[in-house]
Amino acid sequence: MADPILNKLKHHWNVSSRREFFTQAGSGLAGIALAAMLAEDSYAAAVDPLAPKKPHVTPRAKNVIWCFMEGGPSQVDLFDPKPKLDKHSGENYETAGGQADIDHSGKLLRSPFTFKQYGKSGVWVSELMPNVAQHVDDIAIIRSMYTVHFNHEQALFMIHSGRPIPGRPSMGSWVVFGLGTENQNLPAYVVLDDPLGLPINATWNWQNGFLPPLYQGTRLRSVGSPILDLRPDFEKPAELINAERDLISRLDLIHKRTHPNELQLDARISSYELAARLQLEASDALDIAKESAATKEMYGIGQEVTDSYGRRCLMARRLVERGVRFVQLYINSQIWDSHTGLESGMRDASLRTDKPTAGLLADLKQRGLLDNTLVIWGGEFGRSPIAQTDAGPSAGRDHNPKGFSLWMAGGGVKPGVVHGATDDIGYEAVENKVSVTDWHATILHLLGLDYQKLVFDQSGLKEKLTSVFEARVVKEILA
Repeated sequence: MADPILNKLKHHWNVSSRREFFTQAGSGLAGIALAAMLAEDSYAAAVDPLAPKKPHVTPRAKNVIWCFMEGGPSQVDLFDPKPKLDKHSGENYETAGGQADIDHSGKLLRSPFTFKQYGKSGVWVSELMPNVAQHVDDIAIIRSMYTVHFNHEQALFMIHSGRPIPGRPSMGSWVVFGLGTENQNLPAYVVLDDPLGLPINATWNWQNGFLPPLYQGTRLRSVGSPILDLRPDFEKPAELINAERDLISRLDLIHKRTHPNELQLDARISSYELAARLQLEASDALDIAKESAATKEMYGIGQEVTDSYGRRCLMARRLVERGVRFVQLYINSQIWDSHTGLESGMRDASLRTDKPTAGLLADLKQRGLLDNTLVIWGGEFGRSPIAQTDAGPSAGRDHNPKGFSLWMAGGGVKPGVVHGATDDIGYEAVENKVSVTDWHATILHLLGLDYQKLVFDQSGLKEKLTSVFEARVVKEILA
């Protein structure tokens, strides 16, 4: 309370303690009076760290929707058909330099699913993705991805934050740090996780790491109120609410002036201010009741198997439509982790996600949003072409970091292309290989960010999403 105006007010209201002062100042005419008196003083407004920022180069995408398929979707059963794997299924196969902790005790296992070509581009897609297959002319499939670790936890850290260790900022945090956001009434980085439960690594997947805490992903609920305890217990007159908020904002500025460079303080103030604005906009942004019956059907809403994921896909569209920079969708646990029961497990996972994902692509395109929105689909690694158990209904596939597939659409991505290739059985990327680091650099480039210039000074080190690894922008998939 060193500020002269506040000392003057304490004397004027005949209060001695901080608690008594704020009790009077935070309500009624006292709050309005204080706000008015503070308005006469010239307190410089703080720079909003989430305000839109100028990109390094002209961006092709303004927003990102990342449909994260945790568990490791099998490339040879979805987007990377292998005739030689079919031909030699049941034979023994020894991999050169195989991962020690991966089960290669079984024999080669053909895909139980049929593939066919779709669209003008003639891209091969499995029967498991009949709805996404209708959009192959809008997507770019990378068949030559590889990563650095065969465990879920480390691979998840790698694909989210650029290194296979905890404590580093997620890609969404880096994007918002670099670009800010267009809508100050909604979180810049939104996470729509599954009501059935958190994914593996839980909230670590959208952490801010060493970046300021306000860049962390914000979880919004897809069922019920988007944020718990968002509404007050009782209503107050709008004039009083606005006066109180103005008072709090100005008091925060006073406090920040005497406590510079306090990142936790900045984040706490920012979160409270955002919560106040969310009261007006969050519920509307996620209110899918306003959508037409045809739109809901497109996403599979109302159908038991697709309703939950469909709701979140539709909410993602409504959020980017309103200027949210980065939206990430998750499924519970790791439904693509097909160690056993490959056929039944993959059918279930695809049924839950295929139609909603295709609905998202169609809806974005028909609304003219796909050109500016980068849609990403994929997991942390792929699966082995070798059976983890003997062939039969119980057969499954173990983890495979050496080669996997993912796809992207919109936002400057070249449509209807397939980039790279794995070997004859789909075990290892061998042609036009793309590391997770390359992939991160490419996404940043599409958003107008130079991965070498997007840096944060951490204890004297110029930290980057790509860390110390060599990277390249995969220009072959750029439109």
